[in-house]
Amino acid sequence: MKKLITLASFIFAFSFAPAALAGGDGECHFHGSKPAAESVVVGCAGQNKAALIKAGKLDASWQAVKHDKAEVVEGKKGKEWKVTFKNPAVTDKSKETLYMFYTVPGNFIAANFTGQ
Repeated sequence: MKKLITLASFIFAFSFAPAALAGGDGECHFHGSKPAAESVVVGCAGQNKAALIKAGKLDASWQAVKHDKAEVVEGKKGKEWKVTFKNPAVTDKSKETLYMFYTVPGNFIAANFTGQ
């Protein structure tokens, strides 16, 4: 009887707990295969760029740089989003263009200066 009361208490308590869901508004983690809108991918690219700056992987001069182009391209594993940022203020011209790649649903894949 004690086990039954304990079990019922747990069920009752967890039935009123809020559900944890990934990919809510403002987050950049998506499930499923529904293609993301360009505006969503560009927003996520801005968030990822800011995170790279904060982590010291990108110079602070990238902070004010807006995206130049967003397009769906053919990647190694099929179609993917490619978001391009151009920063003419950098001294190393080989790192003037930043490319960020996302799955079609909008999940971050990688960022680099080669576009590959």
